[in-house]
Amino acid sequence: MTQATAEDPMIEGSTEKRAAAFLSVSAACGITILKVVVGVLTGSLGMLSDAAHSGVDLIGAGLTMISVRISDKPADDDHSYGHGKVENLSGFVETFLMVASSVWITAEAILRIFIHPVAVKQSIWPFLVLALSITVDFTRSRKLKAVAEKYHSDALAANALHFASDIWSSCAVLLGLGATWLGNSAIGVKMHLGWLHFADPIAAIVVSILILHFAWKLAWRTIWALTDAIPSETRYRVLSELEQTDGVLSVDQARIRRAGSSYFADFTLSLSRQLTFQRTEDLVKEATAAVHRVLPGADVVIHTVPRSSSTESVFDKVRGVAMRNNVLLHDVSVQSYHDALRIEQHIEVDEKMPLIDAHKFVRDIEDQIRRELPQVTSVLTHIESEPATIERPQSMKHDRKLESHLRHAASGLPQIIDIHEVVTSRFGDKVQVSCHCTLPDELSMRDVHEVITELEDRFKVECPEVYRVLIHPEPATDNQHH
Repeated sequence: MTQATAEDPMIEGSTEKRAAAFLSVSAACGITILKVVVGVLTGSLGMLSDAAHSGVDLIGAGLTMISVRISDKPADDDHSYGHGKVENLSGFVETFLMVASSVWITAEAILRIFIHPVAVKQSIWPFLVLALSITVDFTRSRKLKAVAEKYHSDALAANALHFASDIWSSCAVLLGLGATWLGNSAIGVKMHLGWLHFADPIAAIVVSILILHFAWKLAWRTIWALTDAIPSETRYRVLSELEQTDGVLSVDQARIRRAGSSYFADFTLSLSRQLTFQRTEDLVKEATAAVHRVLPGADVVIHTVPRSSSTESVFDKVRGVAMRNNVLLHDVSVQSYHDALRIEQHIEVDEKMPLIDAHKFVRDIEDQIRRELPQVTSVLTHIESEPATIERPQSMKHDRKLESHLRHAASGLPQIIDIHEVVTSRFGDKVQVSCHCTLPDELSMRDVHEVITELEDRFKVECPEVYRVLIHPEPATDNQHH
């Protein structure tokens, strides 16, 4: 259900683009035929040049319809970025067709002016066809432009540009035919305006210049797309959104390219090395959403690099070294002696690791800490074994005697409000006691740790047979047992 819903906008967009391309072909075909027929019947080069322009549009519309169909195909083994570039290639072909038609029109106009003039037959039909052409071109160019902007289609944008250029060329031909008609009329003969019969080939030259102008704009847009260029403003907006994402230290690399209507964006982001994998994943999602605010629907790939931030404390840097070596670190203590630092820490290693290997491993970590913190002159590490097997208690029960000793030890610590849920577990000849300890809400974690450590020590003095004590501290407001 979700997949179908996600694909609906793509299917709808593809259908709308194809419908616009088909109507473009139909309109171009009809207008071109009318212009050719009228141009041949009247002998108007201006009309024929406009027909040639419309003919180029017809070929371009056909290419657009084909390219839109191909560009909407999904990515495959040979085209991992999809087929969007086909739209840009069709625009490139249309550019050459426009230039070729412009050269032909200009050459024919020069021949008619200087070598063999051709008289234009007067008729109302060229004016009617041109008026119809202007109306159709105006309507279709607006429709195509709207669809092209909606779906970022270069092929439809090029087609819209062609229809818009047809409007101007038709107006030029209309003026040329009007001037020719005036020169051949009784008023023109009386006023010696016979030279206006050159208005028709001159109008054709104007049309060829307009075609060249629009061909240049289309060529520039096509080259821009084929060389993966994007507006600097777009890049700036994307980088700005990324840099404002909370947790991103910097954007180290940014690459954005466009294929047809689709954008592909690759980024390398620096994140704090203190982040967990889960938090890093969340940040990547937030960064992707930031890119989509500027480039909706873009295919975004983000590579993250762990970095030390300027706000890291000595403790953060020590933990950073431990995380880099994938070890568990706790009970870090830093002492300052005569402007030099001494670090004491506890590190857990695999319980099956030989001492010589564990010592070498920890020694390497200590060297890394000294390199990262030159002010540290001494690092002392307590090596502990990290359990690699799941313990299976032989029994778990409520031991009133041990509970009594635990409560007695707690009675000497005024911060402790309550002791509850005391459970005794036995692992062979080892005894473990766990419990919940209620403490004041406002007590700092440093004080909590000191109170719990003191309770463990006092309890073990009274009950030396206890191997391990696990105490879970909880605030008074969350205590349901007193």
